[in-house]
Amino acid sequence: MDIYYADPMTEFSGEASVGEGWGSLFKRAFDILMSSLGLILLSPFFLMVFILLKRESNGPVFYRGPRTGRDGRQFGILKFRTMYARPESYQGERITARGDKRITPLGHWLRDTKLNELPQLWNVLSGEMSLVGPRPEDPEIVACWPADARKEILSVRPGITSPASVAYHDEERRLKTSNVMAEYLEHIQPDKLRLDRLYVRHHTFLTDLDAIFWTFIILIPRLGKSKLSEGWLFGGPFTRLLRSYVSWFTIDFILALICVSLMGLIWRADHPLDVGLGRAVVMAIMVAFMFGFFNTILGVKTVSWARAAPEDVLLLFVSCLLVILINIAAHLFLPITLLPLDFVFFVSLLILLVCVIARYRFRLVSGIANRWINLRSSGYGAGERVLIVGAGEGGSFAAWLLRRSDFQRLYSVVGIVDDNPAKQGRRYDGFKVLGTTADIPSLVSRHDVGVIFYAISKISSADRERILSICKGTGRNIVAVSNLMKSLHGHFATGSEYCQTSCPFARRNRTVNPEITLADVDTYQI
Repeated sequence: MDIYYADPMTEFSGEASVGEGWGSLFKRAFDILMSSLGLILLSPFFLMVFILLKRESNGPVFYRGPRTGRDGRQFGILKFRTMYARPESYQGERITARGDKRITPLGHWLRDTKLNELPQLWNVLSGEMSLVGPRPEDPEIVACWPADARKEILSVRPGITSPASVAYHDEERRLKTSNVMAEYLEHIQPDKLRLDRLYVRHHTFLTDLDAIFWTFIILIPRLGKSKLSEGWLFGGPFTRLLRSYVSWFTIDFILALICVSLMGLIWRADHPLDVGLGRAVVMAIMVAFMFGFFNTILGVKTVSWARAAPEDVLLLFVSCLLVILINIAAHLFLPITLLPLDFVFFVSLLILLVCVIARYRFRLVSGIANRWINLRSSGYGAGERVLIVGAGEGGSFAAWLLRRSDFQRLYSVVGIVDDNPAKQGRRYDGFKVLGTTADIPSLVSRHDVGVIFYAISKISSADRERILSICKGTGRNIVAVSNLMKSLHGHFATGSEYCQTSCPFARRNRTVNPEITLADVDTYQI
């Protein structure tokens, strides 16, 4: 393992820190508020620890150790003293392991419960630290970090807790007493740096709340022993609840309430609603609440609608049906005047339509924009014009690829060609089949095509050569997506055969397609 030393301060002279802005100001305000409350509420506990430490051994109550903070500035981190006040305690390893003889009996308890870190609330209040952030390290350890990691991690305030400190809350138990520093640098530090860099890049107020929540959870003996997946570490209960459930529940409730109110105004223009204004408002709120509730129960809130599958919208239909059925049951069994059934039916359909539009709004807009671009007679302002050869699964893959956000602004699909007579004039994946492979030269000329995506994977070698010859004759760039599809099919075929046999000789000698790489998306004449 290569270790190099450098002066962390040299990398931050005159550089602005990452994360400045309203989010940083809000985080700082939260830090000040919570650290102030924490110091006030925990003052009796601080006094109790003060007395216990003084009774146990001589020495100061607090330990102030050198740490590297934001922008490489060094500060003294505050902790309750957990070691004997002896020279060997200050001259030993910077990293402690389980069974370290320098630690006092009370110190072991403070370390196991993480209560020795509580004085760092003062570091937070003074602005040297934050409640949540990468844990501050000793300057000698920071000097061992790679330069890019050091620059990125030290761009934010260090914290009392972090996703990395939650994941490695049992760090002392993982380390052995012999050669602790080398073991830490080789086995633990690289992953902690990775987690810290992920935090710096993606942290929000919600992820900070998650880190604080998990910090309290690991203090519970039984729960603290279970390993937490990184998915929950960076997307914990607060993030998932507010982003996936509360936000969409609120949106669904507001949309449903607007739809009920709008339908009520339209309905009253031609039909009476003999339920009273107050009851009508209450029922409107109940219908809106039912839609939000069923959408939550059915998992609609967890769908990423920018990348949703077509079948995901069926969940909205199920939610609509459940609301209608509940209202029918209420009409049959409740002895009170409710909203008319036909009113509930129509308002449910309206809410369904509005909910679908709200979720697919970006895809609807992008689809309309793409349709408009394709209908325009010229390609001015659009990306490189593309013709897809093949309306099968390869063509579907090419269409999906070209619809991705990073390709949409670069390419504009004019249509598809396919030799199957049944496919002529039909639309596949939103694009129309404009003709057969024989029409490629005229289509390229007519639509000013710059790139041809060859996407036929299941075809005879003779037909493949014929079609590629036609494509090459146009003088345009050709991307052979079919090679990737063929390689994937071959890979999964050999993989299934491999799984079906337990013969070691068969495993060692099974044929592997050497062309299974992304390089199989061949590009000609570029």
